[in-house]
Amino acid sequence: MVDSIARVKHIRVTPQKARRVVALIKGKQAQEALAILKFAPQGASEPIFKLVHAAIANASVKADRDGEFLDEQDLYVKNAYVDEGTTLKRFRPRAQGRASQIKKRTSHITVVLATPGVADAAAPAAQTKKASK
Repeated sequence: MVDSIARVKHIRVTPQKARRVVALIKGKQAQEALAILKFAPQGASEPIFKLVHAAIANASVKADRDGEFLDEQDLYVKNAYVDEGTTLKRFRPRAQGRASQIKKRTSHITVVLATPGVADAAAPAAQTKKASK
């Protein structure tokens, strides 16, 4: 079983908008997720598309390093989440000499890809052991 993680930090997309796009691909096959992101009209879909593509590349490098066989068709999006990054604070002039604040938000996006394997099948068995005690 191969797990690969790809992260991007300080992307100039608000976390709220990025979470909408990430919700589209959770649990999907990696190739299907790329197809969804390619045609999604949201602005956040382009950096997330690149991130999923990088996670696929990370998985293949990790499998080669460990000497495992990896079929890219088996990869699926195990987890994907968006955290809030730093906020750039800017000011805009307003009437009568006042100023109002503009918050330019950033996001930290993480995508975890995995192949279905023994660990996924063993997880329900571990829960039944706890229940039987």
